[in-house]
Amino acid sequence: MRSRRTCHAVPGSSERFLAKAPGLEADEVFLDLEDAVAPNEKESARGRVIEALNTLDFRDGMTVVVRVNGTDTPHYYRDLIDVVEQAGAKLDAVMLPKVRTPGDVEMTDKLLTQIELAHGLEPGRIGIEAQIEDATGLVACEAIAAASARMETLIFGPGDYSAAVGIPITTIGGAPEGYPGDHLNYVYSRLVVAARAAGIQAIDGPYARVGDEEGLRERSRLARALGMDGKWTIHPGQIATVNEIFAPAREEWERAEAMLAAYDAAHAGGQGAAMYDGEMIDEANRKMAERVARAGRAAGYA
Repeated sequence: MRSRRTCHAVPGSSERFLAKAPGLEADEVFLDLEDAVAPNEKESARGRVIEALNTLDFRDGMTVVVRVNGTDTPHYYRDLIDVVEQAGAKLDAVMLPKVRTPGDVEMTDKLLTQIELAHGLEPGRIGIEAQIEDATGLVACEAIAAASARMETLIFGPGDYSAAVGIPITTIGGAPEGYPGDHLNYVYSRLVVAARAAGIQAIDGPYARVGDEEGLRERSRLARALGMDGKWTIHPGQIATVNEIFAPAREEWERAEAMLAAYDAAHAGGQGAAMYDGEMIDEANRKMAERVARAGRAAGYA
């Protein structure tokens, strides 16, 4: 799986922000043709995004994605066809907003395959990321996650979801007063389970109160604790914080690597379990340690 600790939103209508995107320290950047672009700017933004993909030198290891408009808009098909036909070789995945049925993913998969075959691109290489942003999408998230072999992530959209289900809040990604626990535990857990069952990642949406470092940390820690793989950022100043929280501490990583080494040594000696630092390590421990170790490697630990 690609590392997606941070998925940074880049408005497709802004040449300045597009030019800065390749040098950001985010694991993923997505060039946005949907909410960040005014209705009368859709066509010009599409051209800017295509030019950016073809001319900018994105950092090695960075995942490059374009968010197209929703399948219920008049812009979706043109976004998908023009971007992939003209810049598909530079694209890692397509992000679909407001996904409500597996049919949205299936249609996109088929269109991508046709374009790839027609233009000599490797069939199936371009992934799909699906945003879950309302009650209908959440109810169908398990089917959406498994709708295509191209699926790479389920993404939670906190702003549209809050509006759709009636959560009384105006800060995207924030928490309302009046509930003793966290209002999104169920949503996060359901998306994580759906993603894991399909073998893909689950990503949290943005925290829109730019400059509120403690609020960003709190929401990021909660999402990570419930199994989310990463989180959106909407300002470059948020990237370092989110990268830090969604990577294990070096001490956690070193412990996980040592546990894996002890387990491998025990297996090589014909033992089914191992002892490490006073703890018995079996296959379940190995799986947990492997996930931490993989995340640490993706964060650059060595």
